Amino acid sequence: MRDAHAINLSWLLRLRWGAVVGQVALILLARLGLGMPLPLGPLFATVGVAAVSNAGLGLWARRPRESREWMLWAVMALDVVLLTVLLDLSGGPFNPFSTLYLVHIALAAVVLHARWTWALVALALACFGALFAGHLWVPGGNPGASHHHINDVPLHLEGMWLAFGVASGFIVYFVQRVTRALGEREAELVAARAVTARNEKLAALATLAAGAAHELSTPLSTIAVVARELERRVELSPAGREDAQLIRQQVARCHDILAQMAADAGASRGEAFVSVRPAALLEQALEGLRGRERVQVEVDRSCEEEGVPLPARALTHAIRGVVKNALQASAEGTPVRLGLVREAAGWRLAVEDEGAGMPPEVLARAGEPFFTTKPPGEGMGLGLFLARAVLDQLGGKLELRSVTGRGTRVEMSWPVERLRQFAPLSLEPGGASFPRSGA
Repeated sequence: MRDAHAINLSWLLRLRWGAVVGQVALILLARLGLGMPLPLGPLFATVGVAAVSNAGLGLWARRPRESREWMLWAVMALDVVLLTVLLDLSGGPFNPFSTLYLVHIALAAVVLHARWTWALVALALACFGALFAGHLWVPGGNPGASHHHINDVPLHLEGMWLAFGVASGFIVYFVQRVTRALGEREAELVAARAVTARNEKLAALATLAAGAAHELSTPLSTIAVVARELERRVELSPAGREDAQLIRQQVARCHDILAQMAADAGASRGEAFVSVRPAALLEQALEGLRGRERVQVEVDRSCEEEGVPLPARALTHAIRGVVKNALQASAEGTPVRLGLVREAAGWRLAVEDEGAGMPPEVLARAGEPFFTTKPPGEGMGLGLFLARAVLDQLGGKLELRSVTGRGTRVEMSWPVERLRQFAPLSLEPGGASFPRSGA
């Protein structure tokens, strides 16, 4: 993400190129069109200094380095000095294009702090005042006219009108483009803050899951040992042995749940990439899922042939969580449709249910950790949050379209090429994200 000074410098470079072209055009117009005896050599040499300096500055700006505010001021100060030389060679203070000093002052007020702006104002005043001390007088194009300025008032007024248009155009163009660029940068910062907040919540969930697994491991192990000892006792009835086995089974299930919580909440964030077919990934996500018979799957042919390097475990859990939400949001016997297609940018998986949909107030909060509309015992409200975190780190996104009473459609997409490194707490801003029905 570029800093504000780098953005300002990039647009200043473009503006200076425009100024170079405009200066050359005005010099040729005055000399060839109006017949003014201008010293073309010194004028073009001054414009050449501006062009060479801008080319060098452009090469410097291409390298990844931090831009400083003093550099912006130095570039603007050089432009003020070069403008003074051009004016001195073409009429001095009588040149109507002396109003271009205001362009530099206006730009400085937009992109520089107050002290640098006032310093440029002082420099512009000094340079403009120096034009009165001595300058090259340029008469009008009429050979028979006196060289006094009073005889060139119509030409001077026309030049003032043209200079006003040029100055206005430069100011409006630069200010609008810089404002737009800074607005885009602010949007990037907002997106980065949102991803950072999600990653902090993800880290908190991982810490909570790891702490719960650590604290509960000892009592669960004790219960398992005691249940095994009860099961081995000869005097225990068959019903008692079945109860002891049930206890051990439930203890093992608790161990699995804690391990899965730790994995889902962050332990799998360092998972290695493996080549997997998207169709096989979808099969793994649906394997053993309650209500699997209600899922109608449509898979693009290329999904069964092309292998893609992916963090298979993490993405499988993300897909499974979204499909599970769709099944729970739909009535018994109602189908849930899955469509996996290959697009130019990557893969897109659409999950569509025929449930009740979500009202706006639920839609606004869905995807937050531990927010759920499910009955107690059917979910913790983490499925959407974790799925969105996985897709964000892959450079993909999760989108939702929901209408109350008409069901919900969730689209999960991820790129094929140049996947982001799947690392813990990535701060890369993700795309626009949307929540999911029944979270």
